Amino acid sequence: MRNETAAVIIVGLLTVTCSAPDQQAMEATAQSSEGLVAFVDARIIDGTGADAIENGVLLVRDGRIEAVGTAEEVPIPLGTKRVDLGDRTIFPGLINTHGHVGDTLGLQGGNYSEENVLEHLALYARYGVTTVNSLGGDGALAGGVRAAEGSSGLDRARLLFAGPVVNAASPEDITELINEVASMGPNFIKIRVDDNLGRTRKMAPEVYGAAIEAAHTNELPLASHLFYLDDAKGLLKAGADFLAHSVRDQPVDQELIDLLIEKNVCYCPTLTREISTFVYEERPDFFDDPFFLAEADPAVIRTLEDPARQRTYQAGAPYKEALQVALANLKAVSDGGATIAMGTDSGPPARFQGYFAHIELVLMAEAGLTPIQILVASTSAAARCIGLEEVGTLEAGKLADFVVTTANPLDDITNTRTIESVWISGNEVPRQR
Repeated sequence: MRNETAAVIIVGLLTVTCSAPDQQAMEATAQSSEGLVAFVDARIIDGTGADAIENGVLLVRDGRIEAVGTAEEVPIPLGTKRVDLGDRTIFPGLINTHGHVGDTLGLQGGNYSEENVLEHLALYARYGVTTVNSLGGDGALAGGVRAAEGSSGLDRARLLFAGPVVNAASPEDITELINEVASMGPNFIKIRVDDNLGRTRKMAPEVYGAAIEAAHTNELPLASHLFYLDDAKGLLKAGADFLAHSVRDQPVDQELIDLLIEKNVCYCPTLTREISTFVYEERPDFFDDPFFLAEADPAVIRTLEDPARQRTYQAGAPYKEALQVALANLKAVSDGGATIAMGTDSGPPARFQGYFAHIELVLMAEAGLTPIQILVASTSAAARCIGLEEVGTLEAGKLADFVVTTANPLDDITNTRTIESVWISGNEVPRQR
């Protein structure tokens, strides 16, 4: 009897001894899974240029990536919410380093408003573009829109902005204007160095030199519109921080490539800018693309199909030749080792926000870039080029901005169009217009 009693006591003590740690472990597991979402059974392209992760897991909590890796490498705590992606592909949200936001309504400019800015950012996001660097035409309200991105419910594209494009005839005047724009708190200063194929007066080197100095005095990088090779070199030598277009007048040379590398300046092709000048001289093929039509305004399409409107685009013929030069130069600059940053110059009338990013990717492929080079230029490289550290790759600690597609963009870059969902700060972007 005494032995039986002792045995009961011992078992009871063991039960108490074992149950306390078990309870603590259960509580710890519950806490570790709180707010955690695991995206599983996915192919993950992390944006760094590394090989895709097969059978990947992406853990997200509070808008940030907590872990990424294979299913064997990333344990998923009990109680974690799972999103089974069934062999779909995840890649970082696309970053448009040269777009425009808020001014266009239909086919008319001059409609800048907060409502329009927010609608355009939502449109970009639905097309998988999760960050937009708006290089010109921005009003003072852009700062407030940008400040609201800290919201836990963010589900539209992030915004960087440059304010109005700065232009003046003298160093003194441009310095004064840049000081005024700097008071808006922009991310960039934007200038234009171009004569529009000889139709306008081009900004002189002493003026753009003063502009660069004034921007830097205000601790702001300067981005420049350009067309000609000589101007690209002059801007780089003067200290410009971002070339916002392709060189389109002649083949680039080694001097330009060396300057881009030496100055650590990124080259933004904006190939769709050329397309937009002539593509509507007849009905473009993409007017039949369901991916485009899902967001297109039928009234805008009808207007662009009007023969009288189409004839106006015949004036864009010189830019057809410029596009071919731009394509060859993109390949040369990329092969030479300079950094490419995807940009579209979309946002003005008939340069369709969001959709044009996917045309840009196809044109980059036509230039000879591989799918992984194009994705890097559109994610991690793009982020670095506009000074962002928390987006552009799928790595622990980064903001959870990513796209889910049903097909693999590494097989064919047009597969970026097979978007199933877009996520910004871990929030799914609404698909309805």
